[in-house]
Amino acid sequence: MSQTANKEYTASEAAAPLTISGLSVAYQKKPVLRNVSFQVKEGELIGIIGPNGAGKSTMMKAALGLIPSISGEVLVYGKSYKEQRKLIGYVPQRESVDWDFPTNALDVVLMGTYGRLGWFGRPRGKDKAFALECLEKVGMAEFADRQISQLSGGQQQRVFLARALAQNAKLYFMDEPFAGVDAATEKAIITLLQELKKQGKTVIVVHHDLATVEQYFDSVLLLNVELQAFGPTADTFTQEKLQRTYGGRLAFLDQGRGERL
Repeated sequence: MSQTANKEYTASEAAAPLTISGLSVAYQKKPVLRNVSFQVKEGELIGIIGPNGAGKSTMMKAALGLIPSISGEVLVYGKSYKEQRKLIGYVPQRESVDWDFPTNALDVVLMGTYGRLGWFGRPRGKDKAFALECLEKVGMAEFADRQISQLSGGQQQRVFLARALAQNAKLYFMDEPFAGVDAATEKAIITLLQELKKQGKTVIVVHHDLATVEQYFDSVLLLNVELQAFGPTADTFTQEKLQRTYGGRLAFLDQGRGERL
């Protein structure tokens, strides 16, 4: 590769919200993610799609440094995750959270401001006002003082979305935010994601419902241990590529809409 080409590629990496190169992860020497490389564009909603055990959540956690990788590089706007942590918001799977922790909804959302305050900084009035504004956006302002253990599953998910909003990030990772929520919460979540997109934010979502992929996402990444396909939804979410990704697990597919067993 010429020196000019090198400079062009570096500039592309610097501009991209996320560049993953050769990422591999193994559990007890068994590969669960193998040599995954891709780069996302700014201001898109991106769905990560694949069968159970495909490595979707693993890839997200490895990109965030939550689990170790055996190889690969992750760049956020051209720099390491540690250097760009303040630019990133994260919504984990709901079942991975200790909902019995004694705290209320407002305090959970205020945790999203710690990146700006530092762990020893005390939230001020404007921080609490901003946290309440984030709760309002997800329809949870009236539950600000409610213990999180007393909220329904959908309400808990909305609180964690509000916390991500409070981080005021440029790049969001969301691990199955639609899983197990009611229709009203699902509508609230997708409305919020569309709002983030309008603000120029980039949102990467682990998603399992094939029936809503075309409606929700600008681009999709098909994953089954290895990267199967990545690109605009219209070009990538096709029967051929889904069959390659899911194999025999794809039970039904009709004009690009599917359900899996």
